[in-house]
Parts: sequence; C-alpha cells; structure tokens
Amino acid sequence: MDAIDAILSRRSIRKYTTQPVSDQLIKELIEAAMSAPSAGNEQPWHFIVINDRQILDEIPNYHPYSQMVREASVAILVCGDLQLDRHDGLWGQDCSAATENLLIAVQAKGLGAVWLGVYPREERVAGLRKLLGIPEHVIPFSLIPIGYPAEHKPKANRYDVSRIHENRW
Repeated sequence: MDAIDAILSRRSIRKYTTQPVSDQLIKELIEAAMSAPSAGNEQPWHFIVINDRQILDEIPNYHPYSQMVREASVAILVCGDLQLDRHDGLWGQDCSAATENLLIAVQAKGLGAVWLGVYPREERVAGLRKLLGIPEHVIPFSLIPIGYPAEHKPKANRYDVSRIHENRW
C-alpha cells in the first residue's frame, strides 16, 4: 500500500481478532513513529509497548473510552519527555506527529488501531502514570490499541473545499 492510500483509507478500528501482532511488526511501527518530524529534531518521545494481558485489561479503569484494549493484541503508549523538550511546549506536536505516523504504518501493514487521547486529561495521565510506573517528567500522551481488524470500515471522504483558503482568509 502506498502512503497516500494508507492515509486516505485509515480509519479508527476498535474491534480486533485474537491473532497476535509480531514483535517484528511492533518494531516497524515504532520505527515509523520515531521517523516523525520534531521541533529542532529533539524527538522528546518514549513508547511503552503494552502486551501484558493483565495490564491491558486494567487500562479501562484509568481511561473511560478504552474498552477495546481488552481485545487488542498490543497497545503502544506514546509519551512526551519534558526533559527532552527544549522548544517550550512543542513536545505535544512532536508526539502527535509520531502518533499519526504510527497510525499510518498500522494501516499500511494491514492492522487496525485507534488513537485514544490521554493528555491533557489529568485523570488519564495520572492513572496511566501510576499503572505503568511512569516518572513525573514523562507525560502519557496517546494510547494506541493495535490488532488485526475484526471490523472493516469504508474510506471516509473528509475533503472539504470550503476549508481551503488561498493566500488570505
């Protein structure tokens, strides 16, 4: 699948088969995430690969919209490290870019995933920090459950010419 096809066909998938996602695929997904642009090339991110079934089953106690992690083979938590953020708060943009790269790579590999927002919801940040032993200077940003899709959604056409402005508003 080429990049444009992966971007245009990517959808939020919340149902997964029981087929496990291989360690090699997980490495490729994280490599894609780490290839995202970042301010000053600081790369203020960390990735927590969660494949322990007990931990996955515990996550919905800390994130109210994460029930699908109980079906996922793995979840990846994208975190921002404030000690690596040398561009005054741009870590969130960097982590967003890494998350989107991850989602596009998931689609290109025939997997399914959904972006679950963690930051800036303090109760989610605190809960996942406690569950996973994350230090205070590292902020859980987004949680991405990943698996082989047990649902298929058609492409969504989100192109809207009324949102395009040339040269001026």
